[in-house]
Amino acid sequence: MGNHRAERRDLYKVAGEPTPVGGARVAGGRRKADRRQPPTGVLRRVPAIPTLIGALAIAAAAGGAIGIGGGALPSTNLQLSSGGSDAFNGTDAFNFTGDDARSRAISRDSSRQAERDAADKTLQAAVDEQSQQRDAALASLAASAQNRADEIAKNLWVLPTVGYHLTARFGQSSGLWAHLHTGLDFAAPTGTPIFAIADGVITFTGYDGSYGNKTVETLADGTEIWYAHQSEIGVTVGQHVIQSAQIGRIGSTGNTTGPHVHIEVRPGGGDPVDPFPAFVEHGVTP
Repeated sequence: MGNHRAERRDLYKVAGEPTPVGGARVAGGRRKADRRQPPTGVLRRVPAIPTLIGALAIAAAAGGAIGIGGGALPSTNLQLSSGGSDAFNGTDAFNFTGDDARSRAISRDSSRQAERDAADKTLQAAVDEQSQQRDAALASLAASAQNRADEIAKNLWVLPTVGYHLTARFGQSSGLWAHLHTGLDFAAPTGTPIFAIADGVITFTGYDGSYGNKTVETLADGTEIWYAHQSEIGVTVGQHVIQSAQIGRIGSTGNTTGPHVHIEVRPGGGDPVDPFPAFVEHGVTP
């Protein structure tokens, strides 16, 4: 125990300081140990050893840095690239792969753009070709439709006069006729124009008994149209007439009870048929 106390006392002993004289003794013959206080004065302000060591290390490092190059930092600018004079060179210093990679990327982009342009031109050419084919097909269809319309127009009939009313129909019987009525009567004032029902050729003109003054028109399909009881005939045999052309005037020649034009329809120049459905079939209703 005595040695341990001695070691503890020695921790506070400073060189040159006299060893204190033993103090008063306590009961039992032992001397009461002095309670030493930490050193005071100048030595108290001296830093601890570890602190001094750390400070010396920092000072040594700083001194070494300052000592490089004769105690002064180099005056030249810092170079962050190992490439020498071409450091940075207008490029990003991080992940920079060089001008070759950039050129290859630009070349790839240019090639892709050229391919897209070529594809666009090819597509446009195909569209133009299809458009031309469509226009040609539409033009052909329009021409065909016009031709068909012309054919239909040729086959369409018109009414033989204007301002009329029907006074007798096909198949009627009366004391006025020797047998059944063979046509359709369009009554109108004397002198009212009579028109060609369709395109055709005049194959007869003249006076024909109960029909009075009569004109016969033969159509392209051989059908004969008879116009009877005219007051005036305005065409000659062999004359080509077109639909709606005036061929005579309404009268009351022959066996009649008043001015009208008697129309007969004779397919192939044979027996007469009812003119009413024939008119309807050819686009007009009397």
